[in-house]
This record gives sequence, structure tokens and C-alpha cells, in this order.
Amino acid sequence: MSEPQIPPTSPIDAAQIQAETQFWLEKAVIGLNLCPFAKSVHVNQRMRYVVSMADTPEALLKELAHELMALMRADPDEIETTLLIHPLVLDDFLDFNDFLGAADALVEELKLEGDLQIASFHPDYQFAGTALDDISNFSNRSPYPTLHLLRETSIERATETMADTDSIFETNIETLEKLGLEGWSALGLKTRR
Repeated sequence: MSEPQIPPTSPIDAAQIQAETQFWLEKAVIGLNLCPFAKSVHVNQRMRYVVSMADTPEALLKELAHELMALMRADPDEIETTLLIHPLVLDDFLDFNDFLGAADALVEELKLEGDLQIASFHPDYQFAGTALDDISNFSNRSPYPTLHLLRETSIERATETMADTDSIFETNIETLEKLGLEGWSALGLKTRR
């Protein structure tokens, strides 16, 4: 687990932001088995956490380019995936969602398509066609806006070990519906609304 990449004069507490994100990962993503592939990466400490100081989408895009290239160069046995947490920019979910197009275009521009991909998490994540407080949205709700940089080879390896990866989403919905908003809060997980 790497130290947050934050200057000492930061107006935010990078260590606290990383700790809250890691708590969410452990309690929700791994604890509720929302991603059956996350546990081994976390346990083997091959996940890099980067708390960004970017305060504009343009600055975040530059940092994203840097982190994509860093992940591409890194040994997968040391760093398999990166969480780029950006608490100072794209707090509005619609702006965040719009930014994802630029993020995907960047992957293509850097000629990393087929090597890396980006998953997205946000405190106000909302799937199309759902109500804001629909519990299914919580499968992608994180404490801070976060871009998850993933290696395609890691995804392929993980999916080879699972018979029906399409069922993950349905299983997550069932798990979250059983848990409910009260159960989510009882785990100590934040609900921003």
C-alpha cells in the first residue's frame, strides 16, 4: 500500500481520505463481496492509492495520464491496480459522469486500449433509470469521487476463475436489497444524502 501522493501544505487530509476509502473497500467492496476479485489484490497489497490535489477537470486529466502510464510501467506483482481518489474536483455526479468520456478518450489517446480500463465510483453514483436513493446505486458509491485504473489482463485472469461474471451485478443488487440503507449505515459506511 503506497503513501498518498500529496504535498505537505495540502488543504485536505490525504491520509484520512485514503483511510476512509480503504475502510469502504474493506467493508463494502470486499466485506459485501461486491467485487469478488478485490480481496486478493487488497490482501496482497498490490493496490496503489493516490489522493489527488487536482481541483479542475483539466488537472485531473493530466494526473490521470500520469497514473495510467505509471500503472502500465509498474510490475503487476507489485502494483496491479490504482485508485485515483480526487476529493477536490467532480463532486457533482453529472460532471463526473461527463468526465468519464474524456477519461476513456485518454486511454485511447495513450494507446492503452486493451491494456488498461477505468471503472468509476462516486458518493452520488446513480445508475440510469434508478431513483437517487435506490440501494442498487450503492454498489458504486464510494466516500470520494474515485477512478479505478485496472489492467485488462487482471480482469481476464479473474473472470476465467468465475463461471458467470454476468451474475455479479444481480448478486450485488440482491445483497444490497437485503442489507438496505440501515444495514449500509450500520456497517459504518457513509451515505451522503
